[in-house]
Amino acid sequence: MSLVNGDLEAARRAIADQVKFDILTESHEADNEKARQEVARCFISDTITGRIPTKEMYLYASRATLGDDVYHEPSTLALEAHMAKLTGKEAALFLPSGTMSNQIALRTHFKQPPYAVLCDHRAHINTYEAGGTAFHSGAHTYPVIPANGHHITVEEVEAHAVLDHNIHYAPVELISLENTLNGTIFPQDEIVRISEFARKHNLKMHLDGARIWHVAAETGTSISELCAPFDSVSLCLSKGLGAPIGSCLVGPKDFIHKARWFRKLFGGGMRQTGILAASAAYALTHNFPQLPRVHALTRKLEAGLEEAGVRITSGAETCMVFFDPSTIGVSLPELVEAANQLPNPIKLGGSRLVVHVQTSDEAVEDLVALVRRLAEEKKAAGFVYDAAKASGQGRQNIYVKVKN
Repeated sequence: MSLVNGDLEAARRAIADQVKFDILTESHEADNEKARQEVARCFISDTITGRIPTKEMYLYASRATLGDDVYHEPSTLALEAHMAKLTGKEAALFLPSGTMSNQIALRTHFKQPPYAVLCDHRAHINTYEAGGTAFHSGAHTYPVIPANGHHITVEEVEAHAVLDHNIHYAPVELISLENTLNGTIFPQDEIVRISEFARKHNLKMHLDGARIWHVAAETGTSISELCAPFDSVSLCLSKGLGAPIGSCLVGPKDFIHKARWFRKLFGGGMRQTGILAASAAYALTHNFPQLPRVHALTRKLEAGLEEAGVRITSGAETCMVFFDPSTIGVSLPELVEAANQLPNPIKLGGSRLVVHVQTSDEAVEDLVALVRRLAEEKKAAGFVYDAAKASGQGRQNIYVKVKN
């Protein structure tokens, strides 16, 4: 049934009233500032820095070009060209996330099944990408547990890499390494040895370099040298560097051309990405130089926890500390709750503490002070470390309350 002009206009206005939506509130600016203050006291992950970009990054991004990345977006193309040059590779591709970057890399490398990827058992592609390697690529995974507890070695790669033509096994066609892995630096000389093994057996090499920036900042090794042993590298722009969204996948020109096709197939072809590329450019320029301060602050946090009696399970090589507070009689849930109940709360996510470019010195000092206070309270309540009981239970530490 058609409407006469007057009724049609009234209907349109009614629909427009239903459709309209104002996301801005009177407290919008204040809420943003509060979020920036909160992120300075959050140790859950460095991904939160991208969620709360600084005012300066916001302003810089607002000046980006307006284009369409599926067709032609000047700022994004400039970012990709820079990332290719920086890593010493032929081409680069901007992607929404590190998971997509890794998964598209694997899918692009693999040609005809059966095939498999070999990696550290703790690798992101093995533990935190929702089984994407099997789902997207139909690939088997051989996860390796490093005997040294830090990184896999070429000897372990050689021992676990299935290279023969026994039809009972999926042959390894790709070795995927991660640097950093849980904040630890993979020794470059060992990476080179593994890459030489890979070349000898015609295997591809991929690097999950989500936090490769930390390696360069800590060791003084150039990004291109760190990436040289690999056929493809995924570099995250939103973790340690603090851009809102995105990773870059780099590699040979033909490889990236095919990866761009898969990006479209995966639903990752974005449109107006100029503002995201500009944010990444700002992060590369202004946030990368802050990483040495981040590492120093992480070491300060580690030292404070150790002085308070907390056991460090993985030390501060870059931006992460893993710890066990049971050595002071405190459980992780107890510590998380106590931190959250501070007048100026601190956010913790468990046994991993991540320091980032927006972490404040005050947050580190307050967290260490809280741990010391809890340790003193437990000691005053009669809890003492019982090494013998800990050994008997096969645990490294345990606190018990001494009877009066």
